[in-house]
Amino acid sequence: MTGLTALWLPILLSAVLVFVVSSAIHMVSPWHKSDYPRVPDEDKLRDALRPLAIPPGDYMVPRPKTREEMRSPEFADKVKRGPNLILTVLPSGPFQMGKNLTLWFLYAAVVGLFAAYVAGRALPAGASVASVFRFTGVTAFIGYSVALWQMSIWYRRAWSTTIKATVDGLIYALLTAATFGWLWPR
Repeated sequence: MTGLTALWLPILLSAVLVFVVSSAIHMVSPWHKSDYPRVPDEDKLRDALRPLAIPPGDYMVPRPKTREEMRSPEFADKVKRGPNLILTVLPSGPFQMGKNLTLWFLYAAVVGLFAAYVAGRALPAGASVASVFRFTGVTAFIGYSVALWQMSIWYRRAWSTTIKATVDGLIYALLTAATFGWLWPR
């Protein structure tokens, strides 16, 4: 068993590497450019929604009030007529990139912390690089990728977007695993 205090450096360094590589993937490469296409007549849609003053949050349209309503012919007709939406409303104004990037870095550090915990419970100091790589890599992959799959299963997010995010997560997991393999206590 290896304590978390002995793994602070790979936790933080893997978070830094994931942060830098993810920034390059999203800002430099065109890899995610097609993830969120424009809706037809964007200005008309925005003008129609603005007077509703929908607070930031996640919404489903149509949304039944009760289970009984969900089974009603009127609700079935609403679904049939469409449009049917899963809608995320963001606050108006400029995007808070500083806050988002800070939260992303903290998330990467938490994934590293979980990878360190799992590997640290399973492996002693001096464990083989392959064993460290396997435990931390699988844990990090789960943290970065697997939870995203349910967005395509339940909420109809394009599978192409989910697959690209899964590939990103694999890259982040490999970076995390390599960092831990390199810096694992001997």
